[in-house]
This record gives sequence, structure tokens and C-alpha cells, in this order.
Amino acid sequence: MNNKLILGIFLGIIIIFSIAMSSKKEFAPDDKVSLDQKIGEMLILGFRGTEIDESSKIVSDINKYNIGGVILFDYDVPSKTWIRNIENPKQTKKLIDDIKNLTKKDLLVAVDAEGGYVNRLKSKYGFSQIESAQIMGEDEPQKTLIKASPLGMELNYLGFNLNFAPVVDVNVNPDNPVIGYLERSFSADPTKVYEHANYFIDAMHEYDVMTAIKHFPGHGSSKEDSHLGLVDVTDTYNKDLELLPYKKLIADGKLDMIMTAHVVNRDIDNENPATLSPIFLQDILRNELEYDGVIVSDDMQMGAIVDNFGFEDAITKAINSGCNLLIFSNNNRDYDENIAEKAFNIIKKAVEEGKISEEKINESYTKIEQLKQKYGI
Repeated sequence: MNNKLILGIFLGIIIIFSIAMSSKKEFAPDDKVSLDQKIGEMLILGFRGTEIDESSKIVSDINKYNIGGVILFDYDVPSKTWIRNIENPKQTKKLIDDIKNLTKKDLLVAVDAEGGYVNRLKSKYGFSQIESAQIMGEDEPQKTLIKASPLGMELNYLGFNLNFAPVVDVNVNPDNPVIGYLERSFSADPTKVYEHANYFIDAMHEYDVMTAIKHFPGHGSSKEDSHLGLVDVTDTYNKDLELLPYKKLIADGKLDMIMTAHVVNRDIDNENPATLSPIFLQDILRNELEYDGVIVSDDMQMGAIVDNFGFEDAITKAINSGCNLLIFSNNNRDYDENIAEKAFNIIKKAVEEGKISEEKINESYTKIEQLKQKYGI
């Protein structure tokens, strides 16, 4: 055997070994990443401003606390005005480019873009018109891929990398003020919900946009709006029906995130809404449904949380129950320009006092970073 052949075989073995090792490489928390940095990665913040610069509060907060992500809106609820973050495509793209350039390239930039009534990127601003889930659900499931693809393309172009959609709530109660009435559910048939959600997710993934299905364990049977107060679904919830889309989508292995709901079912957990419930998030979602991905809370500033649980206790319980990312939209009743500092300090203090273990923080950080790596963020 000549030397060239031996060299060729040797190089071939090295290449094959390298490919095999790289394909098995998994993210592990870096010891050089501080606890403070890991805590910051768990926060998604809302802020005011259609343009930013180095002096903007959100820029300094992201850089100081290593904030994991931001969420953009078109309407500012506290001031009841349409001056928030989104005005038109050109302005929105520049805002996102600027915030990444002034802070961190791996920032999660999120939006609620479901289509229909719940879409911050409205056609009147110059964005693509996307049908509501209910209208998409009346057509063949495959067509949802075609209908949602322009949205995925637009989100990617603008710089968004996370869409808090699709809704997989089953339309148990068509008069539900926050789901059925707003046409946010694909169907009253859970199998159809699964099929349409599946194609919607494919449309986002086609353009490297992560998704967060919502609202676990199901908001479709409710009679109230959790933005306004605690929602009790004890007498209306159908576990087998409403969990079916989650079971099937988890089995498909294509989920990025699951968003929790601020709903109470006293037959399952007599004390806590799902967001703060280890029974819902650990026993059911992690253990029973075998979901191993990122869990993101619904907005921690909604009435369901702030009116019934102390802010500090709610944050601590959400993390201990299994939430890896916490949303602070700063877009409910009041605007708090110091929300980043407050949320960060609450979590840091809870860890120092032993109320939250460092293992919980590490677990969340690992899941978040693994997801970011998957999408090359």
C-alpha cells in the first residue's frame, strides 16, 4: 500500500470522525457564563420607542442585564395610543437592526403575529394581510402553509426570529372573548387544530422563524380574558380534547416553545394558574406529554397574575414550576421603565435566598441556548 493511499485513508477517517462528533455535539452551560448573565437570558421585555440609539433605556437594560429578548407591539395599552414600536415595514426593520447592532446579535426579537385580529403587523401599515386562524381552519390544512408563508418571509426580512403563534386552543366556546370571538382558534375539532398548526409552524420554520404554540393547557373553553383577571376553566375544560394538539405536535418533534396560560382548573391544581403550577408544567407537560423544549410564560404583567399573586412570588413560582422564559410586555395597565431591573433583582435575590435553585437557572439557560444554536442565532 503506497503512502498516498495510506494518507488518503487516514484523512478520510479523520473527516468521518469529525462529522460524527460534530453531529453529536450538544450545548452545555459554559462555566464562564455568570449567574447574572443566565438570569438575563430568561427575560423577554416590551419597551416604548419606534426608534432607538445608544442612550435608549432598552439598549442599556439589554446590555447591563444581558436580556434574552424583546417583544414588539403596534399599540401602547397604558397610553391608549398607536405609538409603540411598529409603524411601517421600513421603520420596523431599522428598529430591529438597530437594537441588535447596539446590543447583542443573539437577541430574541418576538411579535404576536397570528393573523386576523391578533397581528401587530397590520396591512394598514403596509404589511402583508394574513387571514385569521378561524378562516384558515375552514380550508384544507395544506393551504395554511401557503397562506402563512408570506408572514414567515416577512418576519424574516424584518428581523424577527420568534413568533408567539400559532394558537392551538380548541374552539370549545365560540363566544370566548379572548379566543373564539377573535377568531384565534383554527377549529372546534382538535385534530384540525393540530393539522393547521402543523402547517403554520412549517411556514415559519421555512424562513427560520421560531414559534411558540399557545396557550397551554388550553384557553379555548374559557369565558373570561386573562388579561383582565384570573380565568377559571374548572367547569368547562376538557383535558383529552384540549391537550390533543399538544400531544401530536410534541410527538412530531418540531416545537420550539410552548406558552403557558393564566388559567385555573381547580380539579387539577386548586391553587395556581397553569403558569405557576408544577402540576401542569412538570407533571403534565414535562412528564405526561414528554415535552423537553422551552416553556415561555404568558405575560407576567397580566391582570390574572398581578391582581392575585405578589409580583415577586409569581416570578419565583413561575420559574420553580418550569417556565424557562418570562415575558414582561410592559403593555398592560401601566408602563414601568424599570421592569428589567425589578425582574432581574427578584430572580437574583430568590436564588441567593435559596427560593430558586441555581440548577433551575442553568436548566433554563441550557434550553434557551440550545434553541438559539439550532437556529444559528
